Amino acid sequence: MLLAIPLLIIPFALYNLAMAGLFGDGGVGVLDNEVMAVHMLSGTDWTMAFGDLLILIALVLLFVEILKATRPGSRALLDHMLSMVLFVAFLVEFLLVQGAATQIFFILMTIAFIDVIAGFAVSIRTAGRDLSIGL
Repeated sequence: MLLAIPLLIIPFALYNLAMAGLFGDGGVGVLDNEVMAVHMLSGTDWTMAFGDLLILIALVLLFVEILKATRPGSRALLDHMLSMVLFVAFLVEFLLVQGAATQIFFILMTIAFIDVIAGFAVSIRTAGRDLSIGL
């Protein structure tokens, strides 16, 4: 059961915790806080904000979620259903909560949507290959 929990709940929770003020003053301004800066050979500084880090985390977790979709069995079905519930939570929050009406949250919601669609597509594709005819 624990393996069926969608990993994209982590950036969802981190975003909401940031909006609640756990990582500073709270609000949308927290997303612009610089997390790291690297001085490049070109002479410029490359910076990563907290919101950018959330997107990066979500993309890595999306890869893991797609790998999880390749496993057969009822656990994969539960994982797909919970991913759909998480996407609906993203969508409802995006539409109803002022602090979620940002580009970063929209990208996170889109990643959750891709997780749902890719999960079902991979499962359908692998289920078709597992079909065997016995006499």
